[in-house]
Amino acid sequence: MSQGKISKVSGPLIVATGMADANLYDVVYVGEQHLVGEIIELRGDQVSVQVYEETSGLQIGAPVINTNAPLSMELAPGIMSGIFDGIGRPLLKIREQAGDRITTGLKVEQLDHTQLWDFVATKKVGDTVQTGDVLGTVQETPVIEHRILVPHGLHGKITKIASGQFNIVTPIAEIDGHPVTMLQKWPVRRPRPYVKKLTSSVPLITGQRNIDTFFPIAKGGVAAIPGPFGSGKTVCQHQIAKWSDAQVVVYIGCGERGNEMTDVLNEFPALHDTRTGQPLMKRTVLIANTSDMPVAAREASIYTGITIAEYFRDMGYDVAIMADSTSRWAEALREMSGRLEELPGEEGYPAYLSSRIAEFYERAGRVQVLGSQSQIGSVTAIGAVSPPGGDLSEPVAQATLRIVKVFWGLSAALAYRRHFPAIDWLVSYSLYADNLAPWYQEHVNPAYPRYRATAMKLLQMAANLEEVVRLVGEESLSDSDRLVLYTAHSLQENYLMQDAFSETDTYASPQKQFLMLQAIMTYHDQADAALRRGARFNDIMLPTIHEAITHFRYLTNDQTEQITALTSRIKYELGGK
Repeated sequence: MSQGKISKVSGPLIVATGMADANLYDVVYVGEQHLVGEIIELRGDQVSVQVYEETSGLQIGAPVINTNAPLSMELAPGIMSGIFDGIGRPLLKIREQAGDRITTGLKVEQLDHTQLWDFVATKKVGDTVQTGDVLGTVQETPVIEHRILVPHGLHGKITKIASGQFNIVTPIAEIDGHPVTMLQKWPVRRPRPYVKKLTSSVPLITGQRNIDTFFPIAKGGVAAIPGPFGSGKTVCQHQIAKWSDAQVVVYIGCGERGNEMTDVLNEFPALHDTRTGQPLMKRTVLIANTSDMPVAAREASIYTGITIAEYFRDMGYDVAIMADSTSRWAEALREMSGRLEELPGEEGYPAYLSSRIAEFYERAGRVQVLGSQSQIGSVTAIGAVSPPGGDLSEPVAQATLRIVKVFWGLSAALAYRRHFPAIDWLVSYSLYADNLAPWYQEHVNPAYPRYRATAMKLLQMAANLEEVVRLVGEESLSDSDRLVLYTAHSLQENYLMQDAFSETDTYASPQKQFLMLQAIMTYHDQADAALRRGARFNDIMLPTIHEAITHFRYLTNDQTEQITALTSRIKYELGGK
């Protein structure tokens, strides 16, 4: 290890001299307390370091020790159900050693190197393996089988392998004489390799009707949830984390309020996963870097989280990563850029803001992973954006929207009306809808895309008609226009709105979603046909049917026969026998 000396301290940024042999993004230990930092700029033998801990008390001339290694994350059994800070340190272990506040200079292993795990070999001596092949498995939690992979860059014939109890640093096998342990270390800024990226043709089912039906996201897709304060960005991400069919969830609390992360930490272990019957935490990894933690660590937290997601993707899992919020991460970039005295871009953000945001989202995708098994895994990235005052023209929101393919725009007006999720159907969009239509036709119903398109058209028509109603009143509209408004209102109140606190409404299966939409659209089609046959608007108002539609939300996913029966009754009563 080489050593330099501090020549300048500016908050989380320190400048050190005598570091001529340093590399960009090397990890360094700063001062007598050995604070963890990362080199972010080189100028001759002078380096700029962003420090991931509180820098108060540092002195000019204090030592800076270069590890000559990049910031890396330990990847091995023990990571699932873990709660880590922005640079991958386990917060529960830190609490055991230091109490409720993180003290500076604390050295903690990212994973437990002494705990024994039951390793079951799936390969045998003499087998030829390549990078990404599964050597064996560890049942890390009741729902996650941790697959031990051949490390990157290693291939050949297995000369030794054994099942049994091992810790993560004890060799479990040898490949051409090279020992292999269950522990891998991976630089967080370097994307993990794969064979090829595949098209996004399978949806991530979230159980949220507004998302799954109108603005779906594919497995391996990227989405943004921008919105003003109080519009429900965090709650939307919580709902997706709880109910999506992703097998692994990585949740990054990046610069958010501590009470929100406390809710996650308290709620996830207590919430039982409907698919597995186990606590949701058994398939979740949390990265907690709240607003009162050192600002520089926010930047690292995003990369730490996506590296963990890629690791489980390489095992063949579908992973969902929630970043809450990328605006706080961008603020950390702006602060460090200002301290580096870089030429500022728009609103003070660095000129490389867009490329950094793209680097994060481009690491998502549905891919064929390395290895002879030709497995497919995916990372779906969903980032919250918190523009000041809800202004979507600000740089972070605009840079994000140029990259993502799903935009769930949250509306303060809807939130104030207690309409949740407050996703504005007039401004939101999904570029995956056409690619996912064949999946919905095959696995749900052939009519699903048609009903979706018609419903979207009705919502848009209703928005235009509401402008007319405000000017001249509803009585001036034709009966067919009044029907459009009525159906759109039914869609808004009975379909798009969802109660996260209701056991039956918090999640809706794709089949239930389709049948609910089919019933509402069948009513509209049959009522429109009746109007064309000469019926009056009052004749097509069927109070008992509309009362039944309002109760659809509170039927369980197994009670869909009631919806099917009502659809048949609508056809009968409106004359479409």
